[in-house]
Amino acid sequence: MTTANTGAASNNSPSPIEDVVLALERLRARCPLTHCMTNEVVKDITANVLLAVGASPAMVEHAEEAQEFATMADALLVNLGTLDDVQMEAMRRAIPAYQRAGKPWVLDPVAVGALGVRTRFAREIIAHRPALIRGNASEIIGLCGRASRGRGADSGDSAEEALDAAGELTARTGAVVLVTGAVDYATDGARVRSCANGHALMTRVTGVGCAQGALAAAFAAVCEDRLEAALATAAVMAVAGEIAAARAAHPGSFRVALLDELSRIDGEILRQRARIA
Repeated sequence: MTTANTGAASNNSPSPIEDVVLALERLRARCPLTHCMTNEVVKDITANVLLAVGASPAMVEHAEEAQEFATMADALLVNLGTLDDVQMEAMRRAIPAYQRAGKPWVLDPVAVGALGVRTRFAREIIAHRPALIRGNASEIIGLCGRASRGRGADSGDSAEEALDAAGELTARTGAVVLVTGAVDYATDGARVRSCANGHALMTRVTGVGCAQGALAAAFAAVCEDRLEAALATAAVMAVAGEIAAARAAHPGSFRVALLDELSRIDGEILRQRARIA
């Protein structure tokens, strides 16, 4: 696979886990202002996940303001979950503004491959070279233009089945791709990293995956190496979810516990718990 130009690798750290720890420390030191153009269902949990981790959320959606906000924010999330014409126009104006400002944008291609308008729109905007693409296996396969088994936002494909499509996307766009599933995989086209943490309850609370897309944008703002940003995104969310599930057996209490654990997670917890390869 072709190697994407994703920034210098973190050669000063002894392991991928240490890269993740350093990424979290940088995020909390910088508190990146993260512009979330996201769907109506998930705005609350998205903002709260960013605040819990140590980033700063902003939901600026008017087309003119979204473009103007690129001079202020550190990174942009584009999430296609409840896409409409007004939001599409705002995204079309915001994305080039972030490119001109030299700031990263992240695509979360919700239900791409399963629905036509968003699939065509996603394939249009990836020409603007996102820093990172985060999606489930069916979304990544569908974004690549291949047949997938997705059903709306639900994946019918495994993350392992999407790795070849992820590699093709990195070659086309220069983006690092994070494929989420029972095991999460991040690739820049040359390197592949995996994180085997997480819990099934994470799929039973609306917006956890979409909030992870916002977390990816926050990490992209503070990590020169986009693969490091993707791996940190996977590990921080999955480890926090795993710990939260150990003390909250049902979706309502799990949502609260997840925010608590995202606030509490640190280098020591990551070193003890993260199953990264």
